[in-house]
Amino acid sequence: MKKQLNSIISLLAICAVVAVLMAVTNYVTAPFIQKNEDAAANAALLEVMPDGSGFEKVDLASYTLPSTVTEAYRSENGGYVFKLKTSGYSSDMIIMCGVNADGTVSGAVCLSSGETLGYEKTYGASLKGKTSESIDGADVISGATKTTEGYKKAVKDALNAFTILCGGSVDLRTEEEILLENLSAALPAAEGKFTSWFFVEELTGVDAIYTADNGSGAVYVCGEAFVAVDAEGNVLSEVSEELREAVEAQAEIVLASTMTELTLADYQGLPTNVEKAWKTASGNFVLEIRASGFGINGDDWYNPSGEFIKIRVSVTDEGKIIACQTIYQAETDGIGSACEDPEFYTQFNGKTESNYGDIDAISGATVTTNGYKAAISKVFEAVRILKGGATE
Repeated sequence: MKKQLNSIISLLAICAVVAVLMAVTNYVTAPFIQKNEDAAANAALLEVMPDGSGFEKVDLASYTLPSTVTEAYRSENGGYVFKLKTSGYSSDMIIMCGVNADGTVSGAVCLSSGETLGYEKTYGASLKGKTSESIDGADVISGATKTTEGYKKAVKDALNAFTILCGGSVDLRTEEEILLENLSAALPAAEGKFTSWFFVEELTGVDAIYTADNGSGAVYVCGEAFVAVDAEGNVLSEVSEELREAVEAQAEIVLASTMTELTLADYQGLPTNVEKAWKTASGNFVLEIRASGFGINGDDWYNPSGEFIKIRVSVTDEGKIIACQTIYQAETDGIGSACEDPEFYTQFNGKTESNYGDIDAISGATVTTNGYKAAISKVFEAVRILKGGATE
């Protein structure tokens, strides 16, 4: 028993000595470790702001900044350096961006990312000197759209954060949030839930229509005006008499618009890419078609998805496209996937068989673009057959 007690006492003594030695070691080395860590941090700060000095970390608790901003440091020269977390092709792309006292980008570097092509390693150099007014016009690298767009957005957020920290104000709402607020202000009865109406009729002076999911009416967007219309087509918003009459005339067309689905088997010779078809009461046609883009065709180096692009098209009986929309795609992310952007597919609006090909191709996605156009070319052939009536 005495021998065991001695062993325990010896073990405790050893532990005590080790603890003291560790405490002494930490006391001696901690300042050096901290100094090294500070030096590494300052090196990163100086990389994006070479003229900076005396960086002081900013307490962000009392500010409402873009969600991408995770840290901020103020330099003695009046500039700021921001650490941001954003997403490109993959998530968690960490950007360090410096903003000079005059509101221009002093430098930007990517500290870490999971991107595949590596464009984020050098892209920051192209943003030096940009301001909050000019950053939107910065080039996006072809073939790396998501990566460079995510990088550019982070730098824009840094510029906006700089404005806020300097006492200015910035509208941090997204375009979607602004749109929803405008729609809700015009038609509160919709309770904030709207669905964009796909144009199947030719309308005049109306850019977009958002119908209330609860059936309380719709909001017609006419230029900068958001005009509320009830379920019977009466204008509720306080607008000029001229605009009221114009909107109510278009609402009458919309409310009278009905569609009847056609049985494709009743029509001989329809293009095989037509999957569904409807005819409106006014004589227009709505088609759902599939396109063989890169997902089907691929190339010698890449195994494609094996999936078609799905497109919805409305067209007059005379063969003029009213509206076009990509409703599904599985093209290469960040390249061919741009076919789902309105900037691409709305180019077909108003086109006919003679000029449907006169559109800007998706940069770096020739196969996707050509496949899309080939599908659209079949729309006009389909309309001629559907217009001729069912085969007896």
